[in-house]
Amino acid sequence: MVVTGSARGLGLAMAERLAAEGASVVISDIDEAALKDAETRLRDSGLSVCAKAANVTDEDAVEALIQHCVSTFGKIDVIVNNAGITRDSVMRKMSLADFRTVVDVHMTGAWLGTKFAAQQMRDQGHGGSIVNISSMSGKVGNVGQTNYSAAKAGLIGLTKASAKEAARYGVRVNAVQPGLIRTAMTDAMPPDVLAAGVSQIPLGRIGEPVDIANAVLFLASDLSAYMTGCTLEVHGGRSM
Repeated sequence: MVVTGSARGLGLAMAERLAAEGASVVISDIDEAALKDAETRLRDSGLSVCAKAANVTDEDAVEALIQHCVSTFGKIDVIVNNAGITRDSVMRKMSLADFRTVVDVHMTGAWLGTKFAAQQMRDQGHGGSIVNISSMSGKVGNVGQTNYSAAKAGLIGLTKASAKEAARYGVRVNAVQPGLIRTAMTDAMPPDVLAAGVSQIPLGRIGEPVDIANAVLFLASDLSAYMTGCTLEVHGGRSM
């Protein structure tokens, strides 16, 4: 399987969780140094992983990433389209370049990953699972994130449309929408702002990366064999 944007943060947590369950995982990121560190860490833990750097907005690079998984592990059964970036600013101050860059990484990256993975899964003849990482920002919208919110909302449309196209080949396409999750970004938030966000969560705590990784594991596995075109909201009850 392949997990994009997996040199750190949620992507790394997903790759680690999936590999811990016995999956052979290609981790991928545009940051080659961080990717190498992640590969070393996971291999030192005895997990079956290899690393391949890729820019998910580059069509040739994404196609090569899928083929690297096939040549290394014999096939591809799962891809997690997780790669993403932020370029936050209120709309009146946001540049067109920052809007386009965020949409390109999230939307084009997931579209390319879905396109080439689904094609390979179809050719293999035994189906597969594609998981797109959206965000609750794509459902409710966030101030200062018109680019990010638009891209994450678009991923839900991509998920549903590609699920309809790929179902005939036994390929399932689903999405996860994380809520407030402990990451480097939330660690950098002012304590009072973070506390205000947590106060809106009925379960009373911030989410952990493993909470998202567990949802991805479910969608990647046969436990969700009769689910496609679905979106799992993992947010502790916030924004119900």
